Amino acid sequence: MILKIDPTELKERACAAFIGMAIGDALGATVEFMTTTEIANKYGVFKEITGGGWLRLKPGHVTDDTEMALCIARAVLKNQGWSRESIASEFAKWLKSKPVDCGDTCRKGIRSYMLHGTLEVPYNNWDGGNGAAMRMLPAALFSFPDSELLKKYALEQARLTHNQVLSDASCIFIGRLIHLILQGVSKQRLRSEVDAFVKRFPGFNFNPYRGLATGYIVDTMQTVFHWFFKGKGFEECLVGTVNQGGDADTTGAICGMLAGAYYGMDAIPKRWIKKMSQSLIHEIELYAEHLIMASPFLREV
Repeated sequence: MILKIDPTELKERACAAFIGMAIGDALGATVEFMTTTEIANKYGVFKEITGGGWLRLKPGHVTDDTEMALCIARAVLKNQGWSRESIASEFAKWLKSKPVDCGDTCRKGIRSYMLHGTLEVPYNNWDGGNGAAMRMLPAALFSFPDSELLKKYALEQARLTHNQVLSDASCIFIGRLIHLILQGVSKQRLRSEVDAFVKRFPGFNFNPYRGLATGYIVDTMQTVFHWFFKGKGFEECLVGTVNQGGDADTTGAICGMLAGAYYGMDAIPKRWIKKMSQSLIHEIELYAEHLIMASPFLREV
């Protein structure tokens, strides 16, 4: 497995992906569950990290999207490797800490582990939410660039709480996009990959874009695809995404991880980074570097 990638650039892109995810989460949380009209009437174009929203967050604080991704990263670090049990244990500790928010499907899956040791919830066609996809980044970084490891990690982390065909497909494909971006491919190549994905799963078609940004994984992915390819930079991608409203913290988090990896740290507005909790940024930088340094690619360099 030989890839011509500068390890320093790879670590920078991994860090930008993780910070981009957290910023997208923090930005989108303010306008979560609002409609596009409500956002426009209140803010015009919403583009500053101000906190508030229905969760009444402090500026720069994040929600379950980032927190659950950190649980996975923390589990890998503590276990010195991938372990469903370790990830489930970190999820359980997090839930016991009474987080500011936790989706119903995630809560149900975590409680099943806490009560019965369940490491894979039964298949449920109604569990097509975006709660597994939003936390995919650590699995993508730690498996880079091995597609088989990616699939294994994606499904194992997802099925702790979500076991549904479209959720599974989205988790794997988000990881696939992250792997390609880390290799430095163009947006044109990424668009070809998305078009092939849509051909396999026609429900994800986003052209024309329907303007839905609900917690349903199909709506989430359509929104992320639309704004990632429409935007000309990190800020434009993210602002377009969160101004769609709906489940804006999650669409923001997923678009943020993709755009962060693609455009890099220099493209992330400094005013946004300054608004974030600096202890969180430090933790993210530590985990991002650890995950990518322990990936198959850097183990072989």
